[in-house]
Amino acid sequence: MSSQRVHASERTARVAAPAGVVYGLLADAVRWPLLLPSYVHVERMDFDGVRERLRLWDVRDERVRSFHVRRVLDPHARTVGFEQEDTARPGVPTTGVWTVEALGETESLLTLRQDRTLEGLPAAETGRSRQEWQAEPAEQLARVKEVAERWERLDQLLLSFEDSLHVDGPAELVYDFLYRIGDWPERVAHVESARVIEDVPGVQLATVDTCAAPGGRTLTTRSVRLCFPSAARIVHKELTTSRLIAAHSGEWSLVPDGGGVRAVCARQVMLREEAVEEVLGAGTGLVEARRYVRTWLGRAGTETLRLAGWHAQSAVRRLR
Repeated sequence: MSSQRVHASERTARVAAPAGVVYGLLADAVRWPLLLPSYVHVERMDFDGVRERLRLWDVRDERVRSFHVRRVLDPHARTVGFEQEDTARPGVPTTGVWTVEALGETESLLTLRQDRTLEGLPAAETGRSRQEWQAEPAEQLARVKEVAERWERLDQLLLSFEDSLHVDGPAELVYDFLYRIGDWPERVAHVESARVIEDVPGVQLATVDTCAAPGGRTLTTRSVRLCFPSAARIVHKELTTSRLIAAHSGEWSLVPDGGGVRAVCARQVMLREEAVEEVLGAGTGLVEARRYVRTWLGRAGTETLRLAGWHAQSAVRRLR
């Protein structure tokens, strides 16, 4: 392969965070949907402690993409090498490496180098210039830098929780209720309207108006929902959030539970610290904000699970 056919880029950024913190963010790809805006979901398919294979979903220009990435992690050298498939051009991957260098106890240098073949791009991509391709590494660096530099507060900004209930009904009917989000305005009290686009089976772009926002205001959110019926899972990531929340992802899942199923609503949230007092009042801190979000989202999730269970149980009773 001649050098003329390969576009190589290298970008660096000084990060006001320890090198170990920065490397940890890069290594923990499963958390990227919560920390990095463009990623919707990451599944770790194989991992031996050094080499891993991931399946990632991201969204750009209203288009959800899915691709596989092979990575090699070296915590001692603080490098993450990767090879990302191009689904439109099998056998022509993008390769590269992340490198983190310590510049002191609380500062580091982050470098991203990647090589991509530009010839043979699909028609939908031909309008993109080399300058646009060069902008992508800079954007990725900026996002990692932004999150890493919150390292002293990150544990307080992040929260994960789940709600669940037992349903005496078939998983298929519970899943059907959760999948048909377009019907929720007639079924779920806090949902006022829902508009769903599903151009690719199992990949939904949903715009939902709810009245369960702080202060009783109507809140409009847009989200990507990845539906896996065979695994009884629906993964979601909000593209627009409430003022109080910087990032929000989660999963609806169903697991066998005695004669029925346990329906689970799991959520991961990153708070927007600068909006806490604006939304919840002067003097409100992160502890109160965490409690508020846990209660607010937990109530909405539990209500939806309860209605999904009622739907499944009512259908079973009608069939008996």
